[in-house]
Amino acid sequence: MTKKKKKNNWPLIVTILAFFISLLFSFISESIMPKVGIIIGIIILILFILIGIIFDMIGVAVTSSNEEPLHAMSSKKIKGAKKAVSFKKNADKVSSFCNDVIGDICGIISGSAGVTVAIGLSNRFNLNLFWTSLIVTALIAALTIGGKAFCKKIALLNSHKIVYMTAKIISKLEKKKK
Repeated sequence: MTKKKKKNNWPLIVTILAFFISLLFSFISESIMPKVGIIIGIIILILFILIGIIFDMIGVAVTSSNEEPLHAMSSKKIKGAKKAVSFKKNADKVSSFCNDVIGDICGIISGSAGVTVAIGLSNRFNLNLFWTSLIVTALIAALTIGGKAFCKKIALLNSHKIVYMTAKIISKLEKKKK
């Protein structure tokens, strides 16, 4: 008796998700960034960087977490624990979505937002655009990489707590949607 292989649609689904999420984030960046001042532009840029870091931390936590504490919480009927177990059982997809889709999109969008910030800084303070762009790009890369490196350790040490907190938030959002 042979088991039927389950068709793996995840690569297609994640590609379509990435397209639409990227479209949304790009729209926000491209339509808002040129219209706001330098300070708001920098805040938006930092938000994109932070979103990428947070989702990277969630992706690492899901792949490194242990399923047993989540099952124990679920058996005690703790709100959000069932969703946390589901996240762990689908760790490859959750991690791919968090790290690759959201994390990579935020990295790309923060780069394009950084160009807008660099142009704004250059114009406002009469700075050389070439050097301003280099410095802004280097700062974005440093903050993104440094933030992700810092949060990986946190994710590894607190993986099941992070998975549970994320699941609890998602569960609450799903209930509000209904």
